[in-house]
Amino acid sequence: MDAVLEIADLQVRFATPEGEVAAVNGVGLTVEPGETVGIVGESGSGKSQVFLAVMGLLASNGKAAGSVKFQGEEILGRPASALNQIRGARMSMIFQDPMTSLNPYLTIERQLTEVLVTHRAMSRGAARTAAVDMLERVQIPEADRRIGHYPFEFSGGMRQRAMVAMALLCQPELLIADEPTTALDVTVQAQILALMAELTRGARTALVLITHDLGVVAGLCDRVMVMYAGRVVETGAVRDIFHRPQHPYTAGLLASMPRLDSDLATHLQTIPGQPPNLQRLGPGCAFAERCPRVMDRCRVERPLLRTISGPGARQDGEGRMKACHLEEL
Repeated sequence: MDAVLEIADLQVRFATPEGEVAAVNGVGLTVEPGETVGIVGESGSGKSQVFLAVMGLLASNGKAAGSVKFQGEEILGRPASALNQIRGARMSMIFQDPMTSLNPYLTIERQLTEVLVTHRAMSRGAARTAAVDMLERVQIPEADRRIGHYPFEFSGGMRQRAMVAMALLCQPELLIADEPTTALDVTVQAQILALMAELTRGARTALVLITHDLGVVAGLCDRVMVMYAGRVVETGAVRDIFHRPQHPYTAGLLASMPRLDSDLATHLQTIPGQPPNLQRLGPGCAFAERCPRVMDRCRVERPLLRTISGPGARQDGEGRMKACHLEEL
């Protein structure tokens, strides 16, 4: 069976008045049917830009190069008319900001039913029934009445749930969720994540979860890809990454998570410094200026992403990779 998504050597560049911004640099990723992959990293690490490039939704000053295959077919660079046959039906994305993603001039009903009418050739009546059912599944109260409202009549959390419902309506083969639970309270967040987990189990939908919340990744994902300054710095099974990180940046992210078994006043750590300027990336490791284990080599030679072995690697041969000169963290 073909992988749902295969990304190889993806590059994303943005032209700005100050110069070219190298937002994504040689990213590769394979996502299998039914798999859930977490993408983590600080703001500006390139997580969202990778998948906006996959969806063909980069800003007008952006350009992408490399390869993106969906179900074995190359889609990078396809015209919007061709991508529209895939987007929404077979590949959906939940965006981080629901207020800018929903059309303020159309009712929630019109925006949800349009997906089913366009991609599933359903009648308006059947599409409305399916849309109401999905709104109920994402915990919209009085869904049969609220579906006739406009986005501004919904709270931020309800708008986000409407976006989740829209993305799930066609049971896509690939669902990309960019911080899907940001505006939700903890109870509703758990319900939405459970719904996504149910979808991946029941319909073999692959899920890519872009998030800052490492707790969500630990509870939902099979694999995790850690990004920094537009590059992948570590990737592997979630349990391996969380129990034995092999890149100093991954270790820093994990150490900065609040823990119930620690004293937050004295033990909550931070990663010192700031991410690098993506317009002026040096020849060495982008994390060198913030790394507690930096060596002279790190400042002049960029480490390549490589398969690792030893105590930090899986025994069953499943890939575990890092981009670091250190042999062992």
